[in-house]
Amino acid sequence: MGKIKVTQVKSIIDRPQRQKDTMKALGIRKMHQTVVHEATPQILGMVHKINHLVKVEEVQ
Repeated sequence: MGKIKVTQVKSIIDRPQRQKDTMKALGIRKMHQTVVHEATPQILGMVHKINHLVKVEEVQ
């Protein structure tokens, strides 16, 4: 599997607690922070749930 780079681009203020917990589980704590994860089905599912708050890029 490849890797993906996930960057927070929108605030989690006034978002449901589940979305805040998903961001925390991905390791994103503040705006414009970027994390790199393996593109496993579990990670892709988490990213799909918060795709309106993050920017996703493939890493070679």
